[in-house]
Amino acid sequence: MKDKPGVDISPGKPPLGQKEFMERQERDLAARIPGVLKDRREQGLEGLVGGLDAVIISTEQDRLDPAIAELLRYTGLSVRVQFEDDAFRTFVLGTEGSANFQVRARKRGKNPFLTVNAAEKTLGLPHTRLETFVYRTRDLERYVEIQGARGVRFLTPGIIDYPNFRFIQTDPSPCTGNSTGFIEWTGEEGNYAPASVRIHPALPEKPGYPHLSCIHELDHTATRVRAMERNDAILEFMSLTSYRFDFAVFVRSLNSITSVARLEHEGYAQVFTSGIEPFRDARTSGPTELFIRHYGTRVHHMAFRTEAIEQTFAALKNDGMEFLVELVGSPAEGLHQTFTMPSQNTLLVNEYIHRYDGFDGFFTRSNVETLTRATGRQ
Repeated sequence: MKDKPGVDISPGKPPLGQKEFMERQERDLAARIPGVLKDRREQGLEGLVGGLDAVIISTEQDRLDPAIAELLRYTGLSVRVQFEDDAFRTFVLGTEGSANFQVRARKRGKNPFLTVNAAEKTLGLPHTRLETFVYRTRDLERYVEIQGARGVRFLTPGIIDYPNFRFIQTDPSPCTGNSTGFIEWTGEEGNYAPASVRIHPALPEKPGYPHLSCIHELDHTATRVRAMERNDAILEFMSLTSYRFDFAVFVRSLNSITSVARLEHEGYAQVFTSGIEPFRDARTSGPTELFIRHYGTRVHHMAFRTEAIEQTFAALKNDGMEFLVELVGSPAEGLHQTFTMPSQNTLLVNEYIHRYDGFDGFFTRSNVETLTRATGRQ
C-alpha cells in the first residue's frame, strides 16, 4: 500500500492562513512517515501486530443495560456472554467477521481515562467513552520488550495472564485519549473472562427485526483530534501497530481533515478527523474543532457495513432511531451512508455505510462535506 497525498475537495482558494497550515501539515507528515516505517522494520515490529480483535466501551453503571439494548436494537451485534467481577460488569457482543465489543461499567478501582473525559459536555459522564482498541499480536512478550525500550508506557507493570489470553494496554494517548491494547490468545479465542468471575446465564434477547440482518461488521471508527496534534496522533498509532497512513481528505469550508490508516486494502480502518487550523472561535472553527471543545478528543462514531441501506435506513427510522443527516451518496456514486444522533448512553454515533461495486473509500466528494457539517448538530 502506497502512502497517498491529501485530497482537497473544497472549491476555490483557501484562506491564506489555512493554506499554509494544510501545506505545512502535509509536508511534516510526509517527512516523518518514512522514519516511522523504517523504525518499525529495524526494531522488529513490522508485522508483529495484526488486525483489530476488540473494542472496549465503558459506560456509567446505570447506563450499561440501556447501552446494550441500543446495540442489540440498532446493529447486527448479539450478546455472547455477560460476566462480572469486583471491578467490572461486562457484556461481550459480536457478529460474524467483526471485531468483538466489550461493553462494561466500572464498579470500583481507578479510572485512567478520567482526565481525558473532563470536557464541557462529558463531566456528568466521567466513565463514558470508547476507551481501548485491542489488536492481536503473535508474540506479546517480544512486543512489550521492544516498545518498553522505546519508552511506550503501559497501564500495568507487565503483561496480565488470563485463562485464555495474555494482555496489556497503553496509557491513554495524549493526542487521542484512546488506549491501545494488545492480546495474544493462548486458549479459546473470544473468551475474555478473567479467572474469578460470575457468569450471568441469562442474556438479553436481540430483537428479531429482519433489517438487522443487513447490518454487519465494524468497518471503521473515527477519532476526533486537535489540528495541531493530527500528525502526532497518526504517527503514534503507526508506531504502535502495523497500520499505514493511506490518504486524507480536506474540507476547507468546514476546517476539517479526515485521515485514514489501514492495515490491508480491506478490513477495519482507523480514521482520524481534525481541524486544518486550531480552534479560534465557535463561529469560524468548524464542527470538528468545536466537537473537541465540547467533548474532548475521543471516538466520534462507529461505522457498520450495511446492505440494502435504503430499506435498512427506513426501518431504523421507523423503529425510533434518530439521525444527524439523511442518507447521502448514491449507488451511482458508489457509496451510501448516514450518521445517527449520538447515544445518550455511550456518546457514540453510529454510521451505516454501503459500498457498491467494489468502491474503495469512506466518502465521496459530494457527501463528505454534508457528513462533516452534520456533526455540528451535536
